[in-house]
Amino acid sequence: MDRSVMLAVTVSLLVAAAVTEVSCKRVTNAKVLGFDWKNCGGPDVPAVLKTLTVSPDPISIPGDLTASASGSTSVELTAPLAVNVTLEKEVAGFWVRVPCVEELGSCHYEDACDILTQLIPPGQDCPEPLHTYGLPCRCPFKAGSYSLPQSQFYLPYMDLPYWLTNGNYRVQGVLGSQGKELGCLKLALSLHSN
Repeated sequence: MDRSVMLAVTVSLLVAAAVTEVSCKRVTNAKVLGFDWKNCGGPDVPAVLKTLTVSPDPISIPGDLTASASGSTSVELTAPLAVNVTLEKEVAGFWVRVPCVEELGSCHYEDACDILTQLIPPGQDCPEPLHTYGLPCRCPFKAGSYSLPQSQFYLPYMDLPYWLTNGNYRVQGVLGSQGKELGCLKLALSLHSN
């Protein structure tokens, strides 16, 4: 999978999973429906996600997820790699930008490489299935093509802010370095929880 696009998505998900505050709600049973994605960068961005499939539909949290992906980057991705995340929620038929609250929402992250190093310290193996397929989980990410074959993941219980537990969402992640856009990915999904 394209490392920069995967990095943007991974960092967004890891940051979201790492944030647990008093205003969070334990999600004991949630469904993700209508998951969709597309590249949103210009024709010359070096990082492109080529394929991404996830199943089942709906995705249960907690539960098992099957995913595969492929992508490429034509440049080496080194620190600092900035990530701009824009999160929108549909409210009464309008899309409303969710502000950055406690590093969750529409946030700017100065260096995704630093975040990855904190989550997966040097010397520690990359998590599965990345380790099995020789896919990196820290910077630098070399130029090239990447592929994650169909793999199984377990999605655990999550703590989510109360305002992020039900609704339709759009997420855009833009990866950049030194003022240049390196990749862009848009996700759309519906989240329904008990």
